Amino acid sequence: MFKFLTILIHLINFFTIVYMVFKEKRPANSIIAWTLILYLAPFIGFIAFLLVGRRLNNANMFGVKDSELKIFNIYNDYIKERELFKSTNKNLKNLDMIMSLEAIEFSPYRDDNNIELFSDGKIFFEELLESLKKAKKSINIEFYIFKSDDIGSKILNILEEKARAGVEVRFLYDSVGSRSLNKTRLKPLIDAGCKIGEFFPSWLKIINLNMNFRNHRKIVVIDNTIGFVGGFNVGDEYLGKDKKFGYWRDTHIKFEGSAVKDLNLRFLADWRYATKEVVDLEKILVFDESNLKPANDGMQILSSGPNLSDNYEIKLGYLKMIQKAKDYIYIQSPYLIIDKSISDSLKLAALSGVDVRIMIPGKGDHPFVYWANLFYAGELLDSNVKIYHYDKNAFLHAKTVVIDDEICSVGTANMDTRSFELNFEVNAFIYSEKIAKEQKQEFKKDILKSTQLTLEAYNNRGRSAKIKESFSKLFSSVL
Repeated sequence: MFKFLTILIHLINFFTIVYMVFKEKRPANSIIAWTLILYLAPFIGFIAFLLVGRRLNNANMFGVKDSELKIFNIYNDYIKERELFKSTNKNLKNLDMIMSLEAIEFSPYRDDNNIELFSDGKIFFEELLESLKKAKKSINIEFYIFKSDDIGSKILNILEEKARAGVEVRFLYDSVGSRSLNKTRLKPLIDAGCKIGEFFPSWLKIINLNMNFRNHRKIVVIDNTIGFVGGFNVGDEYLGKDKKFGYWRDTHIKFEGSAVKDLNLRFLADWRYATKEVVDLEKILVFDESNLKPANDGMQILSSGPNLSDNYEIKLGYLKMIQKAKDYIYIQSPYLIIDKSISDSLKLAALSGVDVRIMIPGKGDHPFVYWANLFYAGELLDSNVKIYHYDKNAFLHAKTVVIDDEICSVGTANMDTRSFELNFEVNAFIYSEKIAKEQKQEFKKDILKSTQLTLEAYNNRGRSAKIKESFSKLFSSVL
């Protein structure tokens, strides 16, 4: 019997490898890594592949992309106006960047936004709580990690209170990321009239076969006039209360302006998939411009995920920024697991005289990721890319890119393969000298708390470090 099962699992693994090679648009390093895993540990490897190795069978899980846009017919007029916009704004600064993001993924350019940048958890959550308390019509809230601890309970209490007051509240959480959320804590919200959605719930109590596809988005939209997006999840550790991580360094934005309805549209697409609720978009996306403050921060909301296409939309947005930079590129990311296209673009920029600086955590939330970060960072050092390790008594979780005092990106996507190919992500690409300079100053302040990794120090690392890096790099595509 055991011999039969062994032969069977080897056959299954063989056809799994054939399927990866011929049917999936999977990077070669991912195929090699999974082939090794399936060969060296057939039984455990197959289970691991089911849990974290599968790709979505249908590249358009939410429905064909064009069909989704037709459902959101409130934007049909904008599609018709795209060429008019291009022809009448030939001299608009960064028009090439704007049009490329529109071509990559339906991402309208909005130039009437007022943006605030947050890099401290305490200040961010104070602002979020106050904004939620002022909601009059609707609250749409979506997080990858949402914990029912102190800060989580404060938010849930406000949602319950607002729902009882007649505010339409929708709360969407990721099944894997929010697995520690106490579901009984949601009952008072449901009784109060809150609508609750779970993204990719498991039909098995112990195992979630969709755990590899995580909704990593963090979105809050209030009254369709205020939007929040960025790196902060909801939990006490994001306020620096976890001794393991210490001070939590992240970046989030709050903004008002017409780009809010684009962020709301992203939420509603996720909500529609998770709950199957048929929503009245004409009603929900009504945008009241009467109370807008004078503003001129340009912005595009760009989404990516395995449901959209094989373009890896946010990755292409990052690449475009890297290629555009003439003066400097400052990047912060907790994970630096990059493919050849990103790596070569960063090297070329640095060798061309652009000041390229990348900041990663001084400690990892997972040992494999920490050593993989070091491997990819080391590959960049001999091309004049500067690498910084953030304070070891804190944790860097910000996902930001800023170039030339002109453009910056703030959102949920890390500089890694998982964010580009497997997670559902959303970023704000911002065209504002004010915000870009502010983000640059935050980066420079963080440098004072960081240690630069020099090429000499990297080359002199011990044999143990080299082995850990090589091993982690081999399996980085499955991290």
